[in-house]
Amino acid sequence: MQEFRAEPLGAGVVKRRSRLADGRELMYFDDPDTTLGHERSIDTRALDARAETATMRRDVLTGDWISVAAARQNRAFLPPAELDPLAPQTPTNPSEIPSRYDVAVFENRSPSFGPALARATDDAPAAVDPPLGLDDLETPGLGRTRTSVGRCEVVCFSPEHEGSFGTLTPTRARTVIEAWADRSAALSELPGIEQVFPFENRGEAIGVTLAHPHGQIYAYPYIPPRTRRLLEAAEREGPDLFARILAFEQDSERVLLRGEHWTAFVPFAARWPLEVHLMPHRHVTDIAGTTDAERDELAPLYLRLLRGVDALYDSPTPYIAAWHQAPVHVGREAVRLRLELTSPRRAADKLKYLAGSEAAMGAWIGDVPPESAAARLRAAIESVPEVKL
Repeated sequence: MQEFRAEPLGAGVVKRRSRLADGRELMYFDDPDTTLGHERSIDTRALDARAETATMRRDVLTGDWISVAAARQNRAFLPPAELDPLAPQTPTNPSEIPSRYDVAVFENRSPSFGPALARATDDAPAAVDPPLGLDDLETPGLGRTRTSVGRCEVVCFSPEHEGSFGTLTPTRARTVIEAWADRSAALSELPGIEQVFPFENRGEAIGVTLAHPHGQIYAYPYIPPRTRRLLEAAEREGPDLFARILAFEQDSERVLLRGEHWTAFVPFAARWPLEVHLMPHRHVTDIAGTTDAERDELAPLYLRLLRGVDALYDSPTPYIAAWHQAPVHVGREAVRLRLELTSPRRAADKLKYLAGSEAAMGAWIGDVPPESAAARLRAAIESVPEVKL
């Protein structure tokens, strides 16, 4: 056991830094009312060297960069609870986290984006071919490649084997939000990072391979396609675009929840059968920029929203909860932080599949009118007890 220095964060949360056996960073975020002590176990596993950083290739037809990360083929796939790689280590389960924890964040063992240096071999030095900035990434030409420099982190919401963000206590949800804010700020400061993206995938229908309650954070070396289009929209519509969107939606029948600092609504042009946006009332670019008051309200409001989504049917609803933040270096005066929660579930026993028009042409056809979806979601949310921090 070893004691790691306590770093106080907001809301009484404490952060402690450690390292895994192969050098990857591990951080513990302790609840304000934690029952854990100050010491943590050391990772003593005999691990292989870290995988080479992936390579990304430019699609000349779209300008998009595609990361080719072959090491991800070997990641865990729906393991039994006794071999849960995100649970605290035991003598029979050599998992990724050596100690009991409240919330833990660590570098992904099979990342899509990794350290700047690919692993050296006996025959060759480490290869370095990182992007050289946004101008470099926009340069035309066939066959262009770069090293997939960046970072992928796993955010473990709880040591329990099953659950999701919506099953957390308000205090634990507040700790996760503090972890998101801490990591968003830290990752934004890494060299070469252009956007930081926290998200949670929930449910096998989405493609989740671990039942353990967790999310991820990607730090991209480029501005992803969705954000590029958003920047174009802000240029076209004006820098006050998000303020006008919020006012427009708050004046509609699609509002689901409204607090002092946040509003949740079904967007006017929703693509998915279940789609909810959650937006702060003031212009803030990322979670790191939110105030304690905004985070305090977000924890119970977001929990109630997720529990309402689950109350729609007799079984948990699969979803992607995506925190869209402003790019690190451009567009920050125009792009506002927002959550986009989407689910392909269009009925109790039916999913929306992206077939010809959506998948091939990007031309969406909505199955459910947004106003009807909002009415059903409001009723479901009202059936859920109010959550308080």
